[in-house]
Amino acid sequence: MATPEPPASVKSKLEAWGNSSFAPTGLATLITALHYRPAQPLPLLFVPVLLFSSYANLQGFKIDSAGVTTAASGTYALLAWRRKPAGGFRGKFSVRGVVRGAAIGIGLVNALAAGWVYATGNREKEKQHRKDNPRWVE
Repeated sequence: MATPEPPASVKSKLEAWGNSSFAPTGLATLITALHYRPAQPLPLLFVPVLLFSSYANLQGFKIDSAGVTTAASGTYALLAWRRKPAGGFRGKFSVRGVVRGAAIGIGLVNALAAGWVYATGNREKEKQHRKDNPRWVE
């Protein structure tokens, strides 16, 4: 009988979320779903920034990617939180309202987790990891 693994700490969960390339991509998907029809250009400007952050993360620049994710996710969450949902009280509990709430929630979690990774990251260790594991074969 195998011994169960101890539960992961909050710190390790924050680091895992902040180092993930999926988190900014997920938020970009929700932003696109909310603001593509009818087209709202200002919120849609966050999508390429978040996708670039995900790409930089996959290329090994996890700390810098976390900084960009923190800035974009936090700014989007604050701006979206200030807007009033369409339809008043009933609009909060529609499908669009649930997606909006999920986008704000993921934006806040992204900002917190990626901010933690950015603040506590070790650039020398990251540089060595990129050197030892090149993404492109020369």
